[in-house]
Amino acid sequence: MRLFFHKLFHWEYWPFQIVYIPIYFLWSYYAIRSRSIFFFNACNPTIKNGGFMNESKMKIYELIPDQYYPKTQLISQDNSIDEVISILNNSNIKIPFIVKPDIGLRGSAVKKINSIDDLKNYHFKSNFDYLLQDLIPYENEVGIFYVRFPNQKSGKITGIVSKEFLIVEGDGISSIEDLILKNPRYAMQLKSLKNEYGNDLKVVLNKGEKRNLVPYGNHARGAKFIDGSHLISEKLTNVIDEMCLQIPEFYFGRMDLMYHTWEELENGKNYSIVELNGSSSEPTHIYDPKHSIFFAWKELARHISYMHRISVENNKRGFDYLSHKEGMKEYKLHLSQFDKIVNF
Repeated sequence: MRLFFHKLFHWEYWPFQIVYIPIYFLWSYYAIRSRSIFFFNACNPTIKNGGFMNESKMKIYELIPDQYYPKTQLISQDNSIDEVISILNNSNIKIPFIVKPDIGLRGSAVKKINSIDDLKNYHFKSNFDYLLQDLIPYENEVGIFYVRFPNQKSGKITGIVSKEFLIVEGDGISSIEDLILKNPRYAMQLKSLKNEYGNDLKVVLNKGEKRNLVPYGNHARGAKFIDGSHLISEKLTNVIDEMCLQIPEFYFGRMDLMYHTWEELENGKNYSIVELNGSSSEPTHIYDPKHSIFFAWKELARHISYMHRISVENNKRGFDYLSHKEGMKEYKLHLSQFDKIVNF
């Protein structure tokens, strides 16, 4: 009951369909103006469906210069486990590493692999293509939203979100499970954490000892999002712009980066892309608990307006919108992938 009321009075936990009710009307308006529900396809022409649905992460990584993201290998669900291990050995990706679906869903089915047995378990359980990815050696994570219009030589940062991972700190008395239950944000993850850690949650941490239970900056998996848009600067914009201009026909999306220090990031040093998201990207700084639902609606409307304008400009340049038939086909494939990831 305590968690129910926490969700009720904190809109960041409301179902997606509820939060987006006003945005559906705005989308309908833009769809009518564009004469296409699927106008987003033209937003980022080199990314499948503009990056809105059913897009391959590997295909997106291949658009990005190698120096900006960690070593990554695509694994087909049809590969044998021996083939997977061979690909791993030839990739120079070291254990531990990250595995995640090639077509993902808000951090679902992302796992840290600590042994070959872990990899075997993941491979035999998964019924989708997935990626092996080197661990990024930086502790901090940030999401940066980038927008550039096709007629512009440089873009801009429209929002920054920093992330606090699901980390518990021991008091020498309480078990990890007890520490989780003290924080409503963490308590909502208890069921999935029990599935992952089992009896390890009964361990009592020493006073001051910290344990990162979910090393992924994903809101749906317990991370706290903090609006860092005040950190937008000319130096940072130049760094992000230089990188994004090297990604063919990329105009709209959010990149999740890991970095060492903010000063180094502003100077273009010691950072790496975790993921690059296209037209489905949310300005995730809206999920800072200090923001109201009205702030969220305003920011969502602002960014969808950007996406529509970019799509229209690209359409005039010769990039087609998805037809209704093709769009519905892609949407059904997206729902099928959604079911696979959720069931996993």
